[in-house]
Amino acid sequence: MAELQQALMMVFSWEVLAVVLGASLFGLFIGAIPGLTATMATALLVPVTFFMDPLPAIAAIVSATAMAIVAGDIPGALLRIPGTPASAAYTEEAYQMGRQGRVGQALGVNLACSAVGGVIGVAILAFFAPLVAEFALQFTSDEYFWLALLGLSCAVLVSGSDPLKGAISMLLGLLVAMIGMDSVSGQMRFTFGLPELLSGISILPVLIGLFAVAELLRRLPEVGQRVIPTPPVAEKPFRGVGTLMWRYKGGMARSGVLGTLIGALPGAGADIASWISYALSRRLSRTPERYGTGHPEGLVAASSANNAALSGAYVPALVFGIPGDTITAIIIGVLMMKGITPGPDVFTTDAALVNAIFIVFLLANLLLLPLGLLAVRGSRHILSVPPAVLYPLILLFCIVGAFATNNSNFDVWIMLILGVIAFFLAENDFPIGPMILAVILGPVVESNFMRSMIKHSGDMTLLFERPIAAVLGVIAILVWVAIIATTVWPVRNKRRQSVQD
Repeated sequence: MAELQQALMMVFSWEVLAVVLGASLFGLFIGAIPGLTATMATALLVPVTFFMDPLPAIAAIVSATAMAIVAGDIPGALLRIPGTPASAAYTEEAYQMGRQGRVGQALGVNLACSAVGGVIGVAILAFFAPLVAEFALQFTSDEYFWLALLGLSCAVLVSGSDPLKGAISMLLGLLVAMIGMDSVSGQMRFTFGLPELLSGISILPVLIGLFAVAELLRRLPEVGQRVIPTPPVAEKPFRGVGTLMWRYKGGMARSGVLGTLIGALPGAGADIASWISYALSRRLSRTPERYGTGHPEGLVAASSANNAALSGAYVPALVFGIPGDTITAIIIGVLMMKGITPGPDVFTTDAALVNAIFIVFLLANLLLLPLGLLAVRGSRHILSVPPAVLYPLILLFCIVGAFATNNSNFDVWIMLILGVIAFFLAENDFPIGPMILAVILGPVVESNFMRSMIKHSGDMTLLFERPIAAVLGVIAILVWVAIIATTVWPVRNKRRQSVQD
């Protein structure tokens, strides 16, 4: 109890509260700009943390990332451009709800479910951190291979009514992911003699190109319009949100827990948690055909998962010093810079600091509602700007975001090329989601498969040797059998009917 009181006194000081408020506003700004991510917000804050004590430094990063993830939903609903990778899974749902005149409700669902998911993640982080981290440490390359393969399965599951086009899009993403040096053998692949491709293609230019640039190309005819369409107004964002959350409370709770568990796995993150939760919600839904048309059920599930995953990523980071994602990797560096080594001992030697971090997490997620509402209220004015002014500004932010990845003009060209490719794919009804997910998960699948094959001397049956790997492997195989069956069976029925006719 004394440690909890000390933690409360540490958090509710004017210095920490001012840092939380300032970092939250900064995160809202970064997340609302297409192309700028939560990871970028974290990286930009690191130089500032040099001059802070450990708790304000961590509070700044925690608050900024939580707000950036939520703010990324705003351009998704208004412009069909996800502000962060974690928002990409449900951008189409939010945008379609906006076209139906429910943009306020879509953003209200995002805010409320993100806050609930974040609170669920904080509860699991605070009470079950050692157990979850111990479970994550049991994973070897076998388990990571099957888990990533399940993620690729989700890429096809969320592709809509045509799994074949989803699979083709996924294969294109895997092709992009293979560019560069093989992480295991060191072989160069698809570099075409360009030194910029030796380290592969960064994820940020890919994301901006596939979503933002492609969307701008689709909207290019609007630039010449003299009459500006009336922008959607996010009126009463929380109207009906409570009813929707109660209707889909089971999916919201499931996604909160699932997001935390996925976030606790090193190498996973909010974007993967969001995609998997959305796909699982679609599979378990009584009305899966409504997904992609503005159905709030998928929105509730994915929004709950992404903020929960942020909390879950801190489980292995705090307990064992293993980063759950790029953000927690930066956090570990900040802690070590402050003379604090994350690990099991930190719960005894710095128990007050750990409890204070938990309280900051809770505070940041509770602030999502008032500050997020403020952001929603102000965001609609962006569409009042003429397209001839707005779209070049968005393109400018996209170029800055792509350039800032490695301070390289080459990444800008990558962004533009992939944007053109994504535009032609979308015009022919190929989903873009599977492609971006394959770019993220492709290296994970390949590197862990190669390590397992080296470890097992090429014997693939040993991938099922460990119990957890066996369960994940069986699930992955069953999912792919179901995908193939649902793709091939309707084609055979059509051919049989055409022959009979």
